[in-house]
Amino acid sequence: MGTEILDEVFAVIEDRRDSPRQTSYVSGLLAKGESEVIRKFGEEAGELSVAAKSDEKTKIIHEAADVVFHVMVLLAAKGVRLDEVMEELRRRRR
Repeated sequence: MGTEILDEVFAVIEDRRDSPRQTSYVSGLLAKGESEVIRKFGEEAGELSVAAKSDEKTKIIHEAADVVFHVMVLLAAKGVRLDEVMEELRRRRR
């Protein structure tokens, strides 16, 4: 399984941060500020926790995707590149 989709999605998130679009969910979320981005990530993490208790695999997958997506939005908001996080994971694996 490749991680190319993560790179693709992160590139779109960075593009929406750098060139906001009026109809973009990401642009709108980032425009609301760091506190809202953090709040939204927390909300999604909570929803994943609830889904995990349900043992409904499709619901867990859906909520996990939301968490990963909102982590990437948070990283972009803070100016952290996805490859920096991947490198930290590689470093921890050694």
